Amino acid sequence: MSTERSAVADPEAALPPQAGRGVRFLAVLDADSTLIENEVIELLAEEVGSLPEVAAITERAMRGDLDFADSLRARVATLAGLPVDRIPVIAERIRTTTGLETLIGRLHAHGSRIGVVSGGFHELLDPLAEALGLDHVRANRLETADGRLTGGLSGPIIDAAAKAAALQEWADEDGVPLARTIAIGDGANDLEMMAVAGLSVAFNAKPIVRRHADVVAGRVDLAGVLPLLGL
Repeated sequence: MSTERSAVADPEAALPPQAGRGVRFLAVLDADSTLIENEVIELLAEEVGSLPEVAAITERAMRGDLDFADSLRARVATLAGLPVDRIPVIAERIRTTTGLETLIGRLHAHGSRIGVVSGGFHELLDPLAEALGLDHVRANRLETADGRLTGGLSGPIIDAAAKAAALQEWADEDGVPLARTIAIGDGANDLEMMAVAGLSVAFNAKPIVRRHADVVAGRVDLAGVLPLLGL
């Protein structure tokens, strides 16, 4: 890790020590390019042949022409007609990020919990979260009809505000003060949850996230977060 702010120059002092018993830390990760190496919308788009269109929409969003919700709806619309039974096959192409299992194992071994909150989709993330033993997962849901994707979404959109709300909700549920929460992400829609967390880590991150995070990951290895927690 490399530090961005002098307040966390000493990794051992990055978060306050645990007071009493209970859950020690809560770590909340973004999914795409953080928990996993892939972008799940791109995996789905490759299956239906809409990847160029999805890439163009993403570029418009990066220019500021579309907000996250509008860009998500536009990208999901290109998936209309994809058979639901293809989703587990597509999910097999997901690759977890180096160091993830070490991070999860060490956190759990030291009485901590870990969750993922994503602008991606429950349909791909839920089986992965279960296999990894994650404690919390929240994402968008794809709308289906007659065994195929409709091109729409079901339920609330998980945007920046929803990510921050999830971290706070899980911290309350686990009995963890916000001062002992860690938010790890790479994109602008992670900034709100990073702002409310006790420690924010920019991982494989865009420049705007690197500027605002407490700590910037020097290499793409999630196990590198552990020294910040004294684990």
